[in-house]
Amino acid sequence: MAVEFSEAAKQEFAEILNHYPTKEAAMLPTLHLAKREFGQISPEVMTYISQLLDLHVTRVANVVSFYTLFPREPEGKYVIQVCSTLSCQLMGAETVVDHIKKKLAIDVGETTPDKKFTLKKVECLGSCGTAPVMQINDDYYEQLTVEKIDKILDSLE
Repeated sequence: MAVEFSEAAKQEFAEILNHYPTKEAAMLPTLHLAKREFGQISPEVMTYISQLLDLHVTRVANVVSFYTLFPREPEGKYVIQVCSTLSCQLMGAETVVDHIKKKLAIDVGETTPDKKFTLKKVECLGSCGTAPVMQINDDYYEQLTVEKIDKILDSLE
């Protein structure tokens, strides 16, 4: 499958390059752009990005594999990331994960059959004082309870 940015994304990519001293330095914003454009960073997308940035594809693959925010497979409309580090664990992160798994009938790393939700456990979301925490797409939800989770998930269309 050949991938290529849309014309709007090509213009955004050109603008990104203007803000960095080298093409390699523009890799993270380019990967964010690719995630928005393609919904995932597949091997084909990594190859395309490597060509755009004049880098070996393994360099792009190494960066993609380091960050959990660059999915290599299609995800649901809503990506639920539950923090699984110490503060959230102590404040009930496993209860949060177990409740979401049961409510959505999926396991961690899976997407619902209707492609609406993907569930992930991630390392620190940087909100230890309000644990347990989950992030759905770009929004944080803190001090979670089972009731809050139900209300949040039920409100998403």
